[in-house]
Amino acid sequence: MNPKNRKALSDRVVRAAERALADQKYVSPVDVLLGIGWLAPSSLKDWQLGRVDCLERVVPTGLPRLSEAMTIFRAWAAAKQLRPSETDYVARTAGRQRLRFSVSGKPDIEQAYRTHWVSPELSERKQERLAQRASTPPELVAIAPLNDEWTCHRCSGSGDLLMMEPQGPACMRCVGLGDLEFLPTGDALLTRRAKAKSQRHAVVVRFSRTRKRYERQGLLIEPQALIDATREVGQERSEANR
Repeated sequence: MNPKNRKALSDRVVRAAERALADQKYVSPVDVLLGIGWLAPSSLKDWQLGRVDCLERVVPTGLPRLSEAMTIFRAWAAAKQLRPSETDYVARTAGRQRLRFSVSGKPDIEQAYRTHWVSPELSERKQERLAQRASTPPELVAIAPLNDEWTCHRCSGSGDLLMMEPQGPACMRCVGLGDLEFLPTGDALLTRRAKAKSQRHAVVVRFSRTRKRYERQGLLIEPQALIDATREVGQERSEANR
């Protein structure tokens, strides 16, 4: 890369990193790729849902230029004396498989992508909370498809909901969530209580053609958790109305 192009790329990377650091007191390679426009939010979601095998597949630039951007980012983080904190990235699928970043899958490259850089201004306690929050697996996502004609890649069946896996859509029974019950949005208190009581849950989304995005429809909850939460909330509301 010639010096002029490298300077332009460096400016973009640093601006994106500075913005992310100011907003959240830490910055990751994913933040930088989003900030410089090389990673679309929709592509990030596809990767998180296991629809693509690695993040680099959905970054529309050559690997040498991508590597250069990451080198610039790490040099900036070191110069700022940010603290490295390795974070696990797992898929929003029932299998909770570790997400892969690079085409090569080399351990050192994967580790570099997983490393968040944390502001030294944060106290040790806040850094621990931040690391814990970043490492918390994301919620599972079940999709209510617009097209009912889909086939589970495991059992060749179908259903009202599906969960995306690297091999394709899977039905709720095959991913081990077939016993869960649907709780629609609308009652925030009931949703919070049921979610807290349920060891397993999944967010249900449906794509809106008008808004061009997935929108939350409700939760899948363990039946007993829903029963207990409904009774508890009902009793509280009844007592409050006396």
